[in-house]
Amino acid sequence: MHTTSFQNELESCRNQKCVHLSTKDVDTGAQLVAGFISALDPDEALKIRRKIDRHIMPLMCVLYWIQFMDKTTLGYASVLGIQQATNLTTNELGTVFYLSYLLFEYPQNLALQKFPVGKWMSINIFVWAVALACHAACKNFAGLLVVRLLLGACEGSITAGFLIVTSMFYTRTEQTLRVGYWFLMNGTAQVVAGFISFGVLHIHTKGFEPWQWLMIITGMMTVILAISFWFLFPDSPTNAWFLTPDERVKAVQRIKARPLNELVSALVLHSAQENQTGVENKHFKMEQMIEALTDPKTWLFALFSALNNVPNSLTNQQSLIIASLGFSVLQTTLLSCVPGVIEILTIFTGVRLAARRPNSRAYIGAMYFVPSWFGILLVNLLPWSNQAGLLVGQFLAETSVPGFVLSLSWLNIVTAGHTKRIVTNAIMLSAYCVGNAAGPFMWKTQYKPRNHVPWAVIGACYVVCPVLLLVIRAILVRENRIRDAEPVDASEEYVIERTTEDGNHVEIKIDKASSPNRCWLFAYKC
Repeated sequence: MHTTSFQNELESCRNQKCVHLSTKDVDTGAQLVAGFISALDPDEALKIRRKIDRHIMPLMCVLYWIQFMDKTTLGYASVLGIQQATNLTTNELGTVFYLSYLLFEYPQNLALQKFPVGKWMSINIFVWAVALACHAACKNFAGLLVVRLLLGACEGSITAGFLIVTSMFYTRTEQTLRVGYWFLMNGTAQVVAGFISFGVLHIHTKGFEPWQWLMIITGMMTVILAISFWFLFPDSPTNAWFLTPDERVKAVQRIKARPLNELVSALVLHSAQENQTGVENKHFKMEQMIEALTDPKTWLFALFSALNNVPNSLTNQQSLIIASLGFSVLQTTLLSCVPGVIEILTIFTGVRLAARRPNSRAYIGAMYFVPSWFGILLVNLLPWSNQAGLLVGQFLAETSVPGFVLSLSWLNIVTAGHTKRIVTNAIMLSAYCVGNAAGPFMWKTQYKPRNHVPWAVIGACYVVCPVLLLVIRAILVRENRIRDAEPVDASEEYVIERTTEDGNHVEIKIDKASSPNRCWLFAYKC
């Protein structure tokens, strides 16, 4: 940046009302691009986005696949002999995992704000890997309790970290697809874990059972991934190793301002910003935390998250339910792959539809609950002798996943300010834990084999969840109308002080999305 540009910024500041800020109050991306007001060429923006995709999306997808496979190993191990070997009650350990996740979710989010995101996640992945491998050495409930507690504590960093990274590297439009892409790896994990379980059934070693091999194999895979993450995964666009200094500036510009052909005369007001949500700020802002806690949308998203994840207990029950229909161990492990395929297809189609149809997340998310209603009806009404029909009903019940995936990206998109995003993510993921912790208590022995009570609870959750999505959308539409009617103050700008190469102190404008007093118009995506 030449001195002339700084002088132009200073003159502009003199002519308008300026608010002077400390750099600790300003997002790192805003500091990096401060003073750069030229538009970014669309072709160059596309080139940078593709470079970001090549370097971070494969790592994110592989990690989400591994972490989901790891936490569901207990369900697969239940048909491989772990219950008999350790006198285990699977339901209790499933609850323990999510209670630990809940306990550590907020501390994990604070750590993700304070420490480098990539490095912090790498440490958690490594501890996770060691704890997973240690499952093989456990001989009783107490041993498994300890390792499941460790798994729950570490997982709190993964989804929260991914939401932060996705919001730092991608525009609001791009986030819906990217969150969908790494989340659909949950389905891939179910398929891969099913085949690994099928494979370990053919390993015959004296004194070492198939379920122990499952834990060792998945644990070693996770160790390799933890090392890869430490060296390859970036902490933010401002220090990404695979971007040149010039590309880092443009990567931040890309998500803070629309490309050249989308800029309008309101650029001075910053209403043309694409993300308007900030990139990263290590300084915790209490006013943003209060704003998050008093925003009704935060709690509606949290309620949706809790209710939507009560049925998630099906993941660990899947193999047991299929086996109860009379299928062999080998048939059960292979049939357990089907829900994974369904999850991949539904998430992929759901996020693609949401990306193609603006402001349609609520409608699309609600739409995918309809097949689940039919599946629950089949499971409860068909005779027990109808194996094929019961299987189809169970698989149809898995189609509602896109609703939760879309809600994750949706919450990230409508939340401005790094601290507020940290708090809202923590609340939503804590609610996710509450739902997952409560779910296993439904599956009691007295309800078997039909499990009418658990299925009724799942059905009730799947009726309320789409209604919540539509209520959230109605609130956002209303807030958009109110904000559209409000006048925008073009006279007030925010500046930070910077020293030029010749030692002069100059004041440079920053975007208002990164300021502590965000009085600009923020258009909520519905």
